[in-house]
Amino acid sequence: MSETAAITAHGDLHEQPGAEDQDRKTSFTIGELAREFGLTLRAIRFYEDKGLLSPRRQGMTRIYSRRDRARLKLILLGKRVGFSLVEIGEMLDLYDLKDGQETQLRVAMTKFDEQISFLDNQRVEIENALVDLRRARDVVAGMLKEKEDSR
Repeated sequence: MSETAAITAHGDLHEQPGAEDQDRKTSFTIGELAREFGLTLRAIRFYEDKGLLSPRRQGMTRIYSRRDRARLKLILLGKRVGFSLVEIGEMLDLYDLKDGQETQLRVAMTKFDEQISFLDNQRVEIENALVDLRRARDVVAGMLKEKEDSR
């Protein structure tokens, strides 16, 4: 998959037509980003309100930079894997440090490991809940069959 992919509302990644052209551009309108990533304008403005994106203004028009586009891509990826917007913001803010991104990489690794562990535990809980639910469903189905057979 190329670097440019959209993340749909369902969390699916998919290629966008002309994605390579987007990689070469230096500025983007809100509409272009919305189309590329399958988002509403409101969603992009929401991320801006939260301080995660900071487009420059040309009159009433928002002009997003390559940096904003990259941040949006990371925001969507972070959301897809279960990070909160606060956590995503903390990781994005570390990019501005002047340590060659070492701090950002270490923090990201720690957060990724924590999220992997959380999701692994959640998967086990879901699998256990499914076993219990199927067992209960089988009991109810048996009781229903007995009622129907006794008529």
